[in-house]
Amino acid sequence: MVVSACATKKTATTLDSQIQGDVYKGTDTVEYLAKGVPDRVFFATNETILTTMSRDTLRKQAAWLRENPSVNVVLEGHADERGTREYNLALGERRANAAKDYLMTYGVSADRISVISYGKERPVDSGSNPLSWSKNRRSVTVKAN
Repeated sequence: MVVSACATKKTATTLDSQIQGDVYKGTDTVEYLAKGVPDRVFFATNETILTTMSRDTLRKQAAWLRENPSVNVVLEGHADERGTREYNLALGERRANAAKDYLMTYGVSADRISVISYGKERPVDSGSNPLSWSKNRRSVTVKAN
């Protein structure tokens, strides 16, 4: 009789360090608007509520945007692969608008912010697992000019 096994503790630990609840908190997909200003925030499944980490990122973005008044941005809303195309497009739009509303509360004019939803059409991670899904549930702030 042959018995084989593989250790999963390392994978679980790695997954735990990248996901809190089902919200991605890693940095491997994050790019930067400016030094120290991440370009994206992440969401829980089927949610548009901003996490504490997301609000911190958006405050940094708002501060940078106030210091750079000539810069306009596009907020891209994204969803994971689960759900219909129509549902995910609407969810992506709600996520981008949640980020827009938060930036506006910190002094960024609505005239400088555009919103677009890509739904599940532009995944950052093409995997079909909880980590991939958590990376894809996001709003990304992109310089428009």
